[in-house]
Amino acid sequence: MVTVTLVEAKARLSELLDKVEGGETVVITRHGKPSGQITAAVKPKVAIPVKELEAFRARMPRLRKPSVQLIREMRDEEG
Repeated sequence: MVTVTLVEAKARLSELLDKVEGGETVVITRHGKPSGQITAAVKPKVAIPVKELEAFRARMPRLRKPSVQLIREMRDEEG
């Protein structure tokens, strides 16, 4: 977390936004007390159309065994 004064934030806004895009949080202080915070924007989720999901699943190879059986076999191999 980066803490800067309001004056610094005004002067270095572009640099601070680069830090935010890199995953850091920037706290802006006024008179020594936290006044605001800059965090990365949350990108909205976009739903995948059902037809595309159906087409994707149709291209996936079928398993020879049920997944529960495969998981049990993998677990037993580790033990």
